[in-house]
Amino acid sequence: MATNKQAIGSIGWVDLTVDDADGIRDFYKRVAGWTHSDVSMGDYSDYAMNRPDDGTPTAGVGHKKGINAGIPSQWLIYIVVANLDDSIAQCTELGGTVLIGPKGMGPGARYCVIQDPAGAVAALYEES
Repeated sequence: MATNKQAIGSIGWVDLTVDDADGIRDFYKRVAGWTHSDVSMGDYSDYAMNRPDDGTPTAGVGHKKGINAGIPSQWLIYIVVANLDDSIAQCTELGGTVLIGPKGMGPGARYCVIQDPAGAVAALYEES
């Protein structure tokens, strides 16, 4: 996720969580021209995919293990919300489902993965 406070309602980040993160990292390096930076997950690394012109992190590619084990293998958007608990309550009240979380992410931030009534999946992200 980006480190600067982001506008509520904005798409704060996109991630792809897959079994073969190394291979998919290399695929997008060739297809999109991205470079990468390692993101330590303890005993392994996930990847920030960076713009080739200035190294700005653009997306993430991660291994489907550890805290990412249950995340669907698809490009997942993270929508910035003001209050994660309120957004979760609205999600379930309106027929959505919480698939994962809420979980902590970094110092004080939290997220969850939801499925809307149409079946689409997204993450909700509350910055600290």
